[in-house]
Amino acid sequence: MNATSTDVAGAGVSPIDWAVAVSTARRLARPGPVVPRSEADASVARLRSITAEAEGHVRALTGLGDGLPLLDGDVVDRDGWIAAAAASISALTDGALPARSGRVVAGVLSGTAGVQAGAVLAYLSSRVLGQYDPFAGDSGRLLLVAPNIVAARRSLEVDAQDFDMWVCLHECTHRLQFTAVPWLRDYFAEQVATFVGGLDDSADNALSRLPELLKSARAKPDPTSSAGPMGVLELLQSPAQRAVFDRLIALSTLLEGHADHVMDAVGPLVVPSVGTIRQRFTARRKGGGLLDRVLRSLLGIDAKMKQYAVGAKFTTEVVETVGMRAFNTIWTSPETLPLRAELSDPQAWVRRVAP
Repeated sequence: MNATSTDVAGAGVSPIDWAVAVSTARRLARPGPVVPRSEADASVARLRSITAEAEGHVRALTGLGDGLPLLDGDVVDRDGWIAAAAASISALTDGALPARSGRVVAGVLSGTAGVQAGAVLAYLSSRVLGQYDPFAGDSGRLLLVAPNIVAARRSLEVDAQDFDMWVCLHECTHRLQFTAVPWLRDYFAEQVATFVGGLDDSADNALSRLPELLKSARAKPDPTSSAGPMGVLELLQSPAQRAVFDRLIALSTLLEGHADHVMDAVGPLVVPSVGTIRQRFTARRKGGGLLDRVLRSLLGIDAKMKQYAVGAKFTTEVVETVGMRAFNTIWTSPETLPLRAELSDPQAWVRRVAP
């Protein structure tokens, strides 16, 4: 699948040339694992066949999505994921990032930003197992990156059927979150647009708030605080921008933690080796060589790993306290979503929303 500046970036000069990003990422992306053709075909067929089944298990546990059609997922390679990710980010930030003035200078800067974005996409393209993109078309798109799933399963030395189902449970939970909660897609897009649109103002106002920033830097971080560039960005935010950022962090932590909780709660029923998979996968998340760990820190991936743990703990405690039906009150409106501070104090959310 070839990406052009029109199909991923739209008309006009974008602050990021996504066509350049895609071509750069494809050049830099590592090749997938070498597997016999028969094994590759079997893996693709299995992934395609179990996504609808996996979502059925998720619906049975959560009580969400009754009456919605059960859809298959799309199995892609690393090139396919790169193009889809670029298109999704472009669509999500379209109009939020300020356009560059001066066509020649804008083109150079846009291309440079495209190369930088491509390098990030190339790194991530070998790590992402799957994702649900709520902004692809009218109904979203669930992607499963076959070479990465095969590579991870081989590295962990776990059962192929069990591991594929386990991954699909997580991604199908994300799909159900957005398809069963009609307002969530627009709310998330609105928060991202507001956050991205205010980045320049946050940087411009940072100097006047230097004493406050230094004080914040010395303070003990909360369990969901960001690392790497996102941590620096968090310090630079104005109070208004921080409020938007807190809402985004709270929402993304909930979505990831809820999916992790569901995949492990459903797991024992349909994934016999779920305990082994979880143990080895958690160790794999923490592993990697020095360069890999540095890149993960710089890109904020370690902070995302922390989100999984914090969000899963929040979800589990709330479900154990009030049950899944009352937990689902969380999807009623933006006002019933957890506040960032409540993620580390689930009982505070229970008292506020589901007493």
